Amino acid sequence: MADSLQALLVELQNTPAMQAKRTIQGPARTFASPTPDRDALYALPGDDTAALRCGDQYQLLAIEGMLPAFVEQAPWFAGWSAVMANVSDITAMGGRATAVVNAYWHHDSDAAEQVLLGMRAACEAYGLLMVGGHTSQAAGNPAALAVAISGWARSLLSTLHVAPGQTLAMAVNLDGQWHADAPYWKAFEGVPGERLRSQLEVIPRLAEAGLLRAAKDISNAGLLGTLLMLLEPTGCGADVDLDALPRPADGDLSRWLQAFPSYGFLLTLADADMATVQAAFAIEGLHCACIGRIDHSARVQVRQAGRHAPFWDLEQNPFTGFTYPLQEH
Repeated sequence: MADSLQALLVELQNTPAMQAKRTIQGPARTFASPTPDRDALYALPGDDTAALRCGDQYQLLAIEGMLPAFVEQAPWFAGWSAVMANVSDITAMGGRATAVVNAYWHHDSDAAEQVLLGMRAACEAYGLLMVGGHTSQAAGNPAALAVAISGWARSLLSTLHVAPGQTLAMAVNLDGQWHADAPYWKAFEGVPGERLRSQLEVIPRLAEAGLLRAAKDISNAGLLGTLLMLLEPTGCGADVDLDALPRPADGDLSRWLQAFPSYGFLLTLADADMATVQAAFAIEGLHCACIGRIDHSARVQVRQAGRHAPFWDLEQNPFTGFTYPLQEH
């Protein structure tokens, strides 16, 4: 049985999405050494967005690029997803999204129109302004799309706030379905925009109440890859209980651990606040569960059915390369 858990973890370590995240180490080396100033660090990569202090608030800025094959095969969904992923990044910072700009290229005018319609539909659903961008349509162009977003936060959630002793939680919308054979868990189809916005609002409200410390949008690197990105900036580690994960009733564990949910976040918080946080998500029909604990090991350990296995050692094997071990929590 221990061998099956280790085999699962080896599979997850070597997915294309995990390998793609490791290539971030190249650009990571181009950033200057961090200063001890916390606000200066908030503006550097490592979080889901850059956060720039503006008075007693933070301006948030992020960008998402879609895989060309995705844009080619599902132009409307790619347009929607580019906006949706950006909105989740803003939310993970304890923020509220305001506006997007986009840049897209295509060789097919009808498909390009679908990309635009997908972005417009998502902006309407999430209450955003689409304020402009750049487009190029010509024979021979690739199918390519990037969307940038702005937002703001009163009480910032940051990976720099992760510290040993915190509870690790997962919040997710299980009322969805898989997108064909892809690792996308969709929980937005047929859902009124008002409902989508109300579900997103839970996290900034909890942040402003002082009930959350850090958050990370679960990305295409899956749950454990996202966890590495949550931990790496401060050099923390975590022990994760796979049996505690909220997941679809018929969900295959390997597929679920690789899922990119339309609403899915990792959170850190104090033990004493867990019940209140769970209740806030439950009111919106969302599932939130404690799935582990943060420690000082710089390693991710995984438990399942009484078995333990190592997943990753960030000291020996950096993931993205963004590390800011500032011990002011």
